This record gives sequence, C-alpha cells and structure tokens, in this order.
Amino acid sequence: MTTAVPAHTAASQSPATTQEFKLTDGDFERVRQLIHQRAGISLHAGKQAMVYSRLSRRLRETGHASFVAYLDWLARASGAEGEAEWQEFVNCLTTNLTAFFREEHHFHALVEDLKARASRPIRLWCNAASTGEEPYSLAMTVAETLGTSAQVRIVCSDIDTKVLATAQRGVYAAEARGLSPERLKRHFMRGKGSNDGQIRIKPEVARYIEFRSFNLMSANWSALGEPFDLVFCRNVMIYFDNPTQRKVLERMHAAMKPGGLLYVGHSENFTEARDLFRLRGKTVYERV
Repeated sequence: MTTAVPAHTAASQSPATTQEFKLTDGDFERVRQLIHQRAGISLHAGKQAMVYSRLSRRLRETGHASFVAYLDWLARASGAEGEAEWQEFVNCLTTNLTAFFREEHHFHALVEDLKARASRPIRLWCNAASTGEEPYSLAMTVAETLGTSAQVRIVCSDIDTKVLATAQRGVYAAEARGLSPERLKRHFMRGKGSNDGQIRIKPEVARYIEFRSFNLMSANWSALGEPFDLVFCRNVMIYFDNPTQRKVLERMHAAMKPGGLLYVGHSENFTEARDLFRLRGKTVYERV
C-alpha cells in the first residue's frame, strides 16, 4: 500500500525564498486538510519541504503560478477532470516503500494460516499493494504452500493509481531485494534482448491476483465483495490519526470473516481496539 509521507523532515523547515513558488503556512494547512479529507493521511507539522517538492511539479504541469491558485482550482474541480486531478494530488503525497518478502516472519505465519484453511476457497486482501512486491510475495507463498491450482483469490488494492499500474505489469529489476535465487528461477521469467536485466512474474503466480484502486476512506467497502479470510494492511494506519484509524478498523472488521487474520506493520499496535481484534502473534491480529 502505499504508505504516506516519511517522518524525517525537519520540524520547522520552510522552503527557501529562492524557490520557484511560495508555500505559505496557510497553503500548507490547506494541503493538510485536503489530504486528510481525501485519503485519511495525517500530515504532521514540519512537512512543508516535502509538500513543496511533491506538489510544485503539479503546479508546473497544470500551469499554475502559485499554490493558492492551484489549491483554489483543485477545490473547484469537478467531473472526470476533477477526479483525475484529485487522484494526482493523492498520488503526489503518498510514498511507496516496499520490497519482496518484507517483514519475513509474516510469510512464515502465512504458510501455517493457508494450510489451516486449505480445505475451502480462501480470500486474501493486500490493501497496500504499492508497486506489487507484497502481493506477488503473497502469491508466491500461496503457490509454494498449496500449489498453483489452489482456490485462492488475492485482491490487490492501493489508493495510488500509478504504483498500481506498475504492480499490474509485474516487471522488476533482476536484482530486486528480497528474492532468493531459488524464487527467481521458480516464479519469474528473465527478460532477453532489450529487456535484459528485468524479470516478469510468471502467469501461474499472477493468476491469483486481481487489481483494483481502493481508498480506505471510501464508504463503499461492499464493492470489495465477499468477506476476507486474511488481510495484509501493513505500515498504513500509522499515518492516520486515532479517529480515522478506529473508523478503518471497524470497516475492516466488517469486511473480514469471523476468525480472520489481520497482518500489520511492526510499529502498529491495536490494543485499544480489543473489541474488534485480539493479538494472536507477532503483529498478527485475529478478528473478534
């Protein structure tokens, strides 16, 4: 999934006066409000430099001379063109940090959880798919555990449409992090000629996955279909404030089967939501 902005920008940093556009405190506050309303992301104070870096590109591309003009235009935007620009706005302010088999202990746990459910069809949701390394890691684990004919569907979603398009292609650099030589050989095809140095996920692994754009702030969670057995939502909700986090957890609870499992990031803790999820293992929660 797309995760939100990193937390290491200096707390009081402001854009230098020599920069092309001026980002005032008022402009920054408007950006904070808009991204929170649209994507649930809580932008902490001190992210002015990051916001300037990301959104100044949109000002150039859309022909606006100031942040005020761009944000006024965005607020008035409507129809298909407006939705497209809102998506660009969200894409600019999300950051995608991912790798194959990241937080490896989850995949060891997943093997056992898949085996326990192998007698019936399994629905799995990867709702922070980013550029695809995580959902393909899930699909490889399914293939290695249950075989390539297993009755498993992996719904792969992200709020950022650009990274989701990359995930759909399933093409990566041959030296991608997290892949063993054995997995490279078993699950990927190597490019030749002009594609030398690249790898593509094999169709028998990709077949498990369906891609869709999805915003966790959406009210239309029913569009996800039948309840899920397993959900990977890692390093996402640390960027939400507490009320937003609670709202998403309630909706996620409703979208899962009783006894379903929620895999979260190493720095995420939902002990305050014991009425919804109970800790079952290392950063793995069970739906109550």
